[in-house]
Amino acid sequence: MNRSNDDTVERSIGSDFLQLNVADAPMGGLSEWLAAQLRNAIADGRLPVGGRLPATRVLAAELKVSRGVVTEAYQRLAEVGHVVGRGRAGTIVVAAPVTPPPPADARPDAGVFDAEPGADIFDRMRAAPARIDLSPGVPDLTAFPRAAWLRAERSVLADADLGYGDPRGASALRRAVANWLARNRGIRADAGEVVIVAGTSQALGLLAAVLRDDGIGTVAVEDPGSLGVQQHLRDSGMRTPPIPVDSQGVRVDALQAGGAPAALLTPAHQFPTGVVLSGERRRALMRWGGLIIEDDYDAEHRYDRAPVPALKSMLPKHVCYAGSVSKLLAPALRVGWVLVPPRYLDALVAAKRFADLGNAVLPQLVLARLMESGQLERHLRSLRRRHRHRRDTMIDAIRTHLPQATVHGAAAGLHLMITFDAPDLDLAAAALDHGVKVQPLSWHNQRSTRQGLVLGYAATNPSDIRDAMATLGKLLA
Repeated sequence: MNRSNDDTVERSIGSDFLQLNVADAPMGGLSEWLAAQLRNAIADGRLPVGGRLPATRVLAAELKVSRGVVTEAYQRLAEVGHVVGRGRAGTIVVAAPVTPPPPADARPDAGVFDAEPGADIFDRMRAAPARIDLSPGVPDLTAFPRAAWLRAERSVLADADLGYGDPRGASALRRAVANWLARNRGIRADAGEVVIVAGTSQALGLLAAVLRDDGIGTVAVEDPGSLGVQQHLRDSGMRTPPIPVDSQGVRVDALQAGGAPAALLTPAHQFPTGVVLSGERRRALMRWGGLIIEDDYDAEHRYDRAPVPALKSMLPKHVCYAGSVSKLLAPALRVGWVLVPPRYLDALVAAKRFADLGNAVLPQLVLARLMESGQLERHLRSLRRRHRHRRDTMIDAIRTHLPQATVHGAAAGLHLMITFDAPDLDLAAAALDHGVKVQPLSWHNQRSTRQGLVLGYAATNPSDIRDAMATLGKLLA
């Protein structure tokens, strides 16, 4: 491949111009670099939705690279849903990245790390501009099955009842969720036990109201544990004493000693450490006998072994189970489900009724169709392959650029946790100042003093992951 400093190509796409400088490409990985450059051009409007990419032979000639390099780059964009090939019509841009990159001269608001995180901290983080966003908890939104969703929506619209519905949710979705949980989480439940909610956040608010009426005002939480979950419980009037987490999961002996009547746990993939609750600790929870709120937020995303059964499958009378499609499809759908012990079901349905009269019906019917048709499981298999590749890329990049960091929680989920001996707030602020958005582990600590970062990888392409780890490595060094 011939390169020179003036290998800059301008390609007219409508009224815009596409500028690529091959001299900026790293040695090796040229297709990945080209795909990233084209993705940026789509994001900032130089390649608008509906526009046509240059023919592969034309762009290859202009860039002085092989046609295979361009073909592979286009294929990468097609795999993540940005473009589609339409035969003789060429390759068409059909979707822009969900979060466009900021202007090169934009300065992020590093002030988000200057004080204790408040109620709006995640809103402020989402609003902070960054060229690479490694926020945890987001799947690859470019992989959302738009075509399948639209087909299902057209199908269910033909005979959908669009009047006021059951506050528990559409019966079709409650049946589909019951079947999904039986297949994927080992939970045997009747559709009548399923209550559809607007994501796990609403589930926590409803459960807190029900538990308060039952005389429960304290829900112990894992430490470290999700800051967002703690905020939702406290906003609902709950006390949230911390229970330490170690290499086997939550310390049940500490839970027993603390005297809390209830605990919120993430046993399948503890957030943020990624620890799977051990069999011994599960048996200890059975002996404990308190009420458990099981947040099964990303348990379907297992890569190196089969998912562990949900606690709900072992302790149906002692577990309130919450799940959602936020990590399966998209958080914006705001669809989740709750299963509670029989003594709480009527109160939960009443709380949901007076909250909103039930979720929007049409998305429920579409989701039910995707679940029952097998489309959602096919989508999950595709996501697992994609997410596993990105996880492996991040682990390799951490080993290369952050050898002093320890990696945790690699077997599952959408994020990794790394720990190191340095102030994580300072590192997160410096990273944001350099265009890389990460969450400091200390945000999720109550008594724990571990320092580190929580790094989402599912929504970030491999090239950006490597770039971000190189940036973090330089800053930490």
